[in-house]
Amino acid sequence: MHKNIDTIFALLLEFYKNQEEPSITKLAKLYKNDPFKILLSTIISLRTKDEVTIASSKKLFLVADTPEKIVSLSTDEIEKLIFPAGFYKKKALTIKNISQKLIEEYNSRVPESIDELLKFKGVGRKTATLVMIEGFHKNEVCVDTHVHRISNRIGLVNTKSPEETETSLKKIVPEKYWIKLNEILVVYGQKICKPISPLCSTCFINKHCDRINVNKMR
Repeated sequence: MHKNIDTIFALLLEFYKNQEEPSITKLAKLYKNDPFKILLSTIISLRTKDEVTIASSKKLFLVADTPEKIVSLSTDEIEKLIFPAGFYKKKALTIKNISQKLIEEYNSRVPESIDELLKFKGVGRKTATLVMIEGFHKNEVCVDTHVHRISNRIGLVNTKSPEETETSLKKIVPEKYWIKLNEILVVYGQKICKPISPLCSTCFINKHCDRINVNKMR
């Protein structure tokens, strides 16, 4: 069925105006959209609760807030600062390696390019795109698990991977909505359109949803 993107987005905005922002959006505002801090915070945020991401990022940046300061720390020290973030040991090594590469190859500056960021070990497309949005105010569509799931569930797209979803959404969603899309759908996916047994009875966009692959709902 044809989807009215403007109507759907207006309804999602109505929901979002009373919600807390995701952790990376909060941290981006706190640190004045510093691309380096956003990059490291996004690494910390993977498979980690928002409140832990915020607390761990703040602890790290109080001690080290530049690539040079990060590489001066031992991996053990970084681990202790970002604990209890999920996979904190692996993330500590990633954070140090990213900082070292920034110093050696990018004059300590985060590159303003998704393709360049993808050259960093441990940086995936979602992370790179989020840095472009929050750190450089670039119009991009950031697709994480929530955006991929919801876009397919409501029938906006019919895709198998986040990369396909990004490409498809860019074709049908007006560019003016791109930056906010991830921010809103992350919260919507956490609160309403959950992976299992979504809250369809209280969904703001239920009249516009095809409920694809929804076997159980509340």
